[in-house]
Amino acid sequence: MNVSYLAHISGKVQGVYFRASSQQKAIECSLSGYARNLADGDVEVLLCGEEKNVDEMLEWLNHGPPSATVSHVKTKQVPWQDHNHFSIG
Repeated sequence: MNVSYLAHISGKVQGVYFRASSQQKAIECSLSGYARNLADGDVEVLLCGEEKNVDEMLEWLNHGPPSATVSHVKTKQVPWQDHNHFSIG
């Protein structure tokens, strides 16, 4: 089953290749969506794809790349969104 989740990641997540690493992991998980920096220093990630793959990616977001320090991840399921690829905004 295809699902879409929006994740809001807090901590030391900007300037540490979080978005690029998220894109790489999302592609490995066959997901579409985006990762973008927010003005408050957090990162927002939209994940669209098979539920098991989204679950794997959500687990990865709890630690992110080695240079990141994730303090909190808030997720919510959102209506299905059809994206062609995973972009960085």
